[in-house]
Amino acid sequence: MSTATADTGRMPRQISYIIGNEACERFSFYGMRNILVPFLISSILLAYLPEGPERDTAAKDIFHMFVIGVYFFPLLGGWLADRYFGKYHTILWFSLVYCAGHACLALFENNATGFYTGLFLIALGSGGIKPLVVSFCGDQFDQSNKSKAKLVFDAFYWIINFGSFFASLLAPLFLRHWGPAVAFGIPGVLMFIATFVFWLGRRHYINVPPSGNDPHGFFEVVKTALRTRAPGQGHAGYLVAMLGVAVAAVLLLLWALSLAGVVPAWWAEHFNFVKSACLALGVVIALGGWGASMQLERARGVHPDIAVDGVRAVLRILIVFALVTPFWSLFDQKASTWIIQGREMAISPWMPIQDAAQMQALNPLLVMLLIPFNNIVLYPMLRRLGFQVTALRRMGWGIAISGLSWIVAGVLQLWLDGGEQVSLAWQALPYLLLTFGEVLVSATALEFAYSQAPHAMKGVIMAFWYLTSTFGSLWVLLTNTAVRNDAVTGFITGTGLSENAFLMFFFAGFAFVAALAFAAYARRYPMQDNYRVA
Repeated sequence: MSTATADTGRMPRQISYIIGNEACERFSFYGMRNILVPFLISSILLAYLPEGPERDTAAKDIFHMFVIGVYFFPLLGGWLADRYFGKYHTILWFSLVYCAGHACLALFENNATGFYTGLFLIALGSGGIKPLVVSFCGDQFDQSNKSKAKLVFDAFYWIINFGSFFASLLAPLFLRHWGPAVAFGIPGVLMFIATFVFWLGRRHYINVPPSGNDPHGFFEVVKTALRTRAPGQGHAGYLVAMLGVAVAAVLLLLWALSLAGVVPAWWAEHFNFVKSACLALGVVIALGGWGASMQLERARGVHPDIAVDGVRAVLRILIVFALVTPFWSLFDQKASTWIIQGREMAISPWMPIQDAAQMQALNPLLVMLLIPFNNIVLYPMLRRLGFQVTALRRMGWGIAISGLSWIVAGVLQLWLDGGEQVSLAWQALPYLLLTFGEVLVSATALEFAYSQAPHAMKGVIMAFWYLTSTFGSLWVLLTNTAVRNDAVTGFITGTGLSENAFLMFFFAGFAFVAALAFAAYARRYPMQDNYRVA
């Protein structure tokens, strides 16, 4: 079909329902997410802890366990949609779960069981629909109007940042002036509206049926590679993968035994189910992927070469993704650690905000400014100067620049620890640097993964991409666990730094080490070009 013919189709009328749903859903998500840490610190849910660092750390732990869930459950949502129910029904049902979670937050602000149940339901609902809405939107286009899809995807990106911007500005004010019931209730109302708007378009949507089980999919090829014996070659890859399964089983068993008080008290205290399950998942992915790569050629003949090569490409991309996880450990703390720091800072009279949590509105605002700046000004200028602005270079620099943002945040913390009155306006600088890093990493990573993965593996890549945020928050939880050790606490005291300042410089160093490792791997990464042939 010619380009001219493709341009003649009309914009699908049902797109307005999907865009309206996304606008309300993003406001609801960021509205509750961005006030979660301030609420927990001041709520009776953590009243059993003394005010100060101990309660702040507990609030951060809860926040990052929530983030882990949000970015883990896309695996479940994508699997259910692809195998059984299709995208529309999966989105609708998970949206109802999402609404129930918001209702729990608004109704159970003083009840730990009810409130944490609400967080779990929101993580389940939000995560479950996360990989589906954009792809469901793409399903509404065909060859006659595919040229208009880019306009819609641009609108999606814009509406996400639009919702995040206003939610970040308004939700802290709702919490401050009307209390948690209203502050969590308003996002709940928006999520109900989002679900209702999505349901209204039910008679107009194009519903692509679930694909079922692909006999040559990623996991089928991996299973064949691991199970197949080759004469005279041994089965080292299989043993490596089984070691991963065994270690994961031990981690989960230790958690189960901790419930019965069998394992040491320090393990039971510091390694709850979320940490244990994430560690187990990480070990299975790391050792399972390594083992599969050792024996992958054994899958040829059983599966088409294109499927085997696709798995090889995915395994290489997973190494890139693993090196990106430290970035997310820094990025997601803007809604936890940086809010806690901002509460110690002074709001200057000229600043148009009333609460430190409102500083998060800078992130979506800067995203909307930096992306066109990079594409129109920065990248063309670098190319004229002779620098090749490749995807991997952008991602590596993005990780390093995020580390620099935490150096600046650490310096601000040193000023606060020294007794100086520091204006909250100074936080704009680390926000600028972190957002610049986000644009270089997050937007580029999707482009990179899409170009490297064959068409049949693109869904698997998206699932693994969401897991980078899960493991980013896991690094934060493990770090918070480490600083509760007396030996580590003593070491921090010996540096002359406060715990907050030390951790800020630690995470900056973590990002710099990751950036160096990323650059080293990128130098020998074999680039592919798997864009669809026109």
